[in-house]
Amino acid sequence: MRYWLFKSEPATWSWDDQVAKGDAGEEWNGVRNYQARNFMREMAVGDRGFFYHSQSEKAIVGTVEVIAESHPDSKTDDARWDCVDIKALSPVRTPVTLEQIKADDRLSAMVLVNNSRLSVQPVTETEWRLICDMAGLEG
Repeated sequence: MRYWLFKSEPATWSWDDQVAKGDAGEEWNGVRNYQARNFMREMAVGDRGFFYHSQSEKAIVGTVEVIAESHPDSKTDDARWDCVDIKALSPVRTPVTLEQIKADDRLSAMVLVNNSRLSVQPVTETEWRLICDMAGLEG
């Protein structure tokens, strides 16, 4: 299993929107960055991810699971763009902010710290466990 982080502006697609999709989940579509697309192409069913609210909150607010591997993005006819489907697993007990992540030296190599604009990014197993602990979740 691998770990990821999915960023979304809450005004566009929020944690509550994701939760409302239930077990059917939702396409993580609209990504128009080659690096983020390539990360989605690496994902497998069962991989886990953090759901991150960008913009004003800048915080991890939940965990998700990849439920469908990379496939064409239904929001475009352009064959270059793929997406995966994800479903909500659990809200965090305590949101973990970007500020908290940046303040923890153990997370200094995290992609979120060094490339906070990338909308889909990998998370190492160590980073996953540390953030789950900060969020009050079991890793």
